[in-house]
This record gives sequence, structure tokens and C-alpha cells, in this order.
Amino acid sequence: MSLTLTIKTAMQTAAGLQLAVLRVPVAGLKYFAPPVTFGDIDFPERRKLKVVDRQPQYTATIRPPKMTKRLDLMRGPEEYHNFLIHKQYGIQALCGGRMAYNHFEMVRYTLGRKINPNTMFPQWRIDPPWLPVTKKGQGQRMGGGKGAIDHYVTPLKAGRIVLEIGGHCTFDEVKLWLGEIANKLPFKARAVSQEMLEKDKLQEIEDAKNNLNPYTMEYIIRNNMAGVQNWISPFDRKWFCKYR
Repeated sequence: MSLTLTIKTAMQTAAGLQLAVLRVPVAGLKYFAPPVTFGDIDFPERRKLKVVDRQPQYTATIRPPKMTKRLDLMRGPEEYHNFLIHKQYGIQALCGGRMAYNHFEMVRYTLGRKINPNTMFPQWRIDPPWLPVTKKGQGQRMGGGKGAIDHYVTPLKAGRIVLEIGGHCTFDEVKLWLGEIANKLPFKARAVSQEMLEKDKLQEIEDAKNNLNPYTMEYIIRNNMAGVQNWISPFDRKWFCKYR
């Protein structure tokens, strides 16, 4: 009987010590990252996107000209407007396409609801719609010349920066908004930052340097292996199947 009581007492004592140990406060070392510093940023006078014209303005004596489709303005890479002026964030086109007036308004309305004009500002990096798109009425017969101008668009190439966002903000704050806009555009696009663009350039150079396969697409086309130049597109001969 005394042995049972002794064991029971020892168990109660151990349980009490365990509870006491669990209740002892323990001090830990915590690390909080310092706040982000943005430096000196020149805010423009207008901190909202400008309303673009639905169509170019011509004088009364000039008849609006009709043009061809100008597919050359959507093929290949963008060679000039493929960088961020403010070195912060923006939307980049991943392939060629066109932006109509309703797409401009969609972007403007979305950013108008999301952005804080006190700390951020957006900026267009493309021209207003200027390329005419003609269309014939429903049920018309073939012939009769080119149709009337239906609307105007802005052609883009792959790599073109559509718009930028700058100010006192981080990429995590604007990434969701820019991704939402990019998914609604009529061509493939993505939200980018200056770090992403620099990383992509370095990654492209690194991949070309570490490539162990000597038979690249450029090598095959330049040397006309298997007679590929007899059936490939002339644009593939120029950009080696990179921009389709």
C-alpha cells in the first residue's frame, strides 16, 4: 500500500514539474526587416492615367486614311520600348497583339479603383489607337472596295512595356493588380519589375553559355540542315523560331 502511494505521489510530482516547466516563459530573438526605402522619386503632376482618344484627330480638310493590316508592326521583338523608365514595375507584352480603345479604358478604370494617388502613379508607355481597322456591314456582297473604318487600334510587339507604375510601393502591393490587368488584355502579358527584367537578361546569357547541345535552332537554320529553309517561314529565318 505504501509503495502504491509512493509511486502515485511521484507521478503527481513529475506531472506538476512538467506543467511548471511548460509554463515557464522563454525569451526568443526576433528579427524584423527594416522598412523599405524608396529614395527620391519624381512624382508627375498628374498621378492618374490619361484618357486616350478613341480615334486620331484629323482636320476637316483631311479624310481619315485607310491602311493595310500592318502585321509587321506585331511580329518580332520590341527593340526600343522594352525597359522601365522609372526602374520599378509595369506590364510587359509577351507576344504581338493589338489594343483597342476599350482595353485602354479597362486598364484605366482598374487602376483608378486600386491605386493610391498619394503614394503611387501610373504612366502609359504606348501610343493611343491610331491604326484603322476596316469592316464591312452584315450581309454585304463581296467586292465594292475596302470597307469603312470601324475602329482604331495600337499594335504592339513582344517585349513592349504597356504601362508603368512607380512611387512609394513594393512589387507585392501592385503585383495582383497588374496581373489582373495582364490577364484581361487581348494578348499574353505579365506583371514585371526591374529585378525580373534584369534577371531574365542574365538567365538568357547564362543558358546560351551553358548549353551543351551544339545543334541549336540558329545553327540548324543557318546551315540549312535537312533543307529547312525550303519550307520554314521567312520570319523563322530571321528570328530562329523564337517569336511565333
